[in-house]
Amino acid sequence: MLVEFGRELCPDDNRRVHDLAAKLTVMQLPGIIECVPAFGSLMVSLDPLVQDGEQLVAICREVISSGCADQGNPPLVVEIPVLYGGEFGPDLLDVSSETGLSQEEVITLHTAKPYLVYMIGFMPGYPYLGGLDQRLSVPRLKSPRTKVPAGSVAIAEQLTGIYSVNSPGGWRLIGRTPVPLYIPEENPPTLLRPGDYVRFVPVGAEQYQALEEDIAASLYVPVTYPLEGEVAK
Repeated sequence: MLVEFGRELCPDDNRRVHDLAAKLTVMQLPGIIECVPAFGSLMVSLDPLVQDGEQLVAICREVISSGCADQGNPPLVVEIPVLYGGEFGPDLLDVSSETGLSQEEVITLHTAKPYLVYMIGFMPGYPYLGGLDQRLSVPRLKSPRTKVPAGSVAIAEQLTGIYSVNSPGGWRLIGRTPVPLYIPEENPPTLLRPGDYVRFVPVGAEQYQALEEDIAASLYVPVTYPLEGEVAK
C-alpha cells in the first residue's frame, strides 16, 4: 500500500511520512512486513492473509488525522568532513563553470547549512539530502560513471548526497569523505537516519589522512549535536 502526502520536495510532507512510519512501527500491527519511507510517500508492505487492506487504510487515515507526534528531542545534526576538489571532486571545476561561481564559492555554499536526510535509498546507507542552494543546482551527467568511490559527495538538481558504497552513478562529484556511511556488521548498519540532518565540514588533505587513520583504528567518533532551530529550507 502506498500512502502519498505530496509529489514535491517538501520538508513538512517528509516529516509526515516518517511520523506515520514511526507510529505504524510502534503499533506492531499483525501482518505488517515493513514500512519504506520516500520523499513524500510511505510504502507499507503487508501480508493480505493476516492484515486486511481496507482496515489498514482506515488505520492510516486515523493516524494521519491525529497529526504529527511530539518528537521530544530535536533531530540530530551529523557533521561529515569533506575534502573538496582534486581527484576526490573531479566535477567541482565543471560545477564552478556551469554555475558561474568560483570553486571556493561552491564549497562555501555547500557547507553553509545543514541538509535534511529525506530518505535512505538507491543503495544501503545512501542519504538523499534536501536543502541544496539553488545556485548549486546542476543536471546529472549525461553519461553516468561506471564506478563512483564510496564516500564521494555529489550534487544533482535540488539534492546532494554521499555514495555509501562503490557503485555506478551520474551525480556531480565535488568531494569525498573518509567517514563510512554503511557498515553491515554494525547495528544499525547505517550512520544516517531519515529525519536527521547533515552538515558538511571542509577539511584539508592532511586532516583527511588523519581521519582515515583514526577510522581505520576505530578511534573516530562522528560529531553530532541537536538541530536547535537550524532548518534546511
